[in-house]
Amino acid sequence: MAPARARLHPSRLQQHPRPLSFTSESAEFQFSGQITQNFKQSQFGQKTEIRRTRRGWKVVAGTLLEFAGWRRALAGVVRWRTEERLHFKRCADVRSRTAPCPSTPNQKAVKTSCLLSYGGRRGEGGVLLRQNSHTNPTTISSTITTLRNVKLNSSYSSSHRTAANKATSTGAAAAAADDEVLDLELGEIKDKYKKWNWKGQYAINYVVSHPENANPNPNAPPVLLVHGFGASIPHWRRNIKTLAKNYTVYAIDLIGFGASDKPTGFSYTMEKWAELILDFLDEVVQKPTVLIGNSVGSLACVISASESKQGLVRGLVLLNCSGGMNNKAIVDDWRIKLIFPLLLLIDFLLQQRPIASFIFERVRQRESLRNILSSVYANKESVDDELVEIIMEPTNDPGALDAFVSIVTGPPGPNPVQLIPGLSLPILVLWGDEDPFTPLDGPVGKYFSSLPSQQSNVSLSVLQGVGHCPHDDRPNLVHDRLLPWLANLST
Repeated sequence: MAPARARLHPSRLQQHPRPLSFTSESAEFQFSGQITQNFKQSQFGQKTEIRRTRRGWKVVAGTLLEFAGWRRALAGVVRWRTEERLHFKRCADVRSRTAPCPSTPNQKAVKTSCLLSYGGRRGEGGVLLRQNSHTNPTTISSTITTLRNVKLNSSYSSSHRTAANKATSTGAAAAAADDEVLDLELGEIKDKYKKWNWKGQYAINYVVSHPENANPNPNAPPVLLVHGFGASIPHWRRNIKTLAKNYTVYAIDLIGFGASDKPTGFSYTMEKWAELILDFLDEVVQKPTVLIGNSVGSLACVISASESKQGLVRGLVLLNCSGGMNNKAIVDDWRIKLIFPLLLLIDFLLQQRPIASFIFERVRQRESLRNILSSVYANKESVDDELVEIIMEPTNDPGALDAFVSIVTGPPGPNPVQLIPGLSLPILVLWGDEDPFTPLDGPVGKYFSSLPSQQSNVSLSVLQGVGHCPHDDRPNLVHDRLLPWLANLST
């Protein structure tokens, strides 16, 4: 009987010039089947590898070309999670009042609408709504508006004995309260600009407003307003006039921001800003002062208070305090872990001057700024043309790009978790519960939420329906907590 040959795939014949012979038909079948299976697996693996390689290049190209996309997507995820969390929290509170629970929103619809780009048309409640086969814009907007109209203003003192809850039944009431806020026009603020020479070489911009009251309280301390990242003195446009009724109000542009100098080659750090604040108190204010800061401005105030040896700081008011100069400080937050590799890539790209200039030009565009501000403000009516102009105008100054790159890529600086326990002076913490940058359920938010039960000098108020910049988002809610606290400090 002639020996049988293995049946090979035609593409394999050239790889086996010698005939392979077997005396068993079963062996022949087994061998030929194995060769065919191995060939299919190899062929499949090669195609998979090619697809993975192509997909990898697409990801890299998409990252480089769509730098702003990750921010909008992340903001959408955070917004969806915030709406979901607020709904169940408010349902629990409403049930405790033996009232019917608000209707549960379509989670898939809310998530879908939130994940859409923030650059288009917005519906009520700040979530972008578009017609598609999965969502009903009218239903979503009415549902979110219903949720946000249940305003539960929580206030917690250090001893929990003066805790109070105020309920605002409709969004119209909150809007009416906003109308009572005393605004300063941008031109009025600029007319008050003064210059202070820091260290004999840097021109620092500031304003001062003296009490309107004919008989001010002699024990009332002056206050110093310190803005956050990308902002400046006019960001306090809705607070200065109200505070100046009974207090001497100072506001400062940190070096690198606003109308202050932006020196080329300057190394921006949290410690430098804290040093600037202390020198300003020592040389200009010359009195123990209450520091009021927002975001990184709050952290600069905390560092200043911890390093002050001359009693220059009378108290602290922290509005959504940040955990560092940039997001690299919060490494234990799942949101930061999610985008941390992208943050490192951005740091690398910003070190390349042409790429940094390209990114900066895209970020500073009017529509880009409006989209970013809309993602961090809960009250969309506060994101007006004047606010966009306040943020955009300083980016035209020489040195603005260098400041942007240095701050984003620089060291995050000291952590407030390490500094707050060493402070014994009065501290008021105000926190917007819809902040996507430093959310209440993040590491920094959780820490500050737990402080009143740990330190008797700390008071906390959670502001419902407020974003990352409470003083400009819902100034009336901030004043309702801030003014009584300042009055108590003045007695």
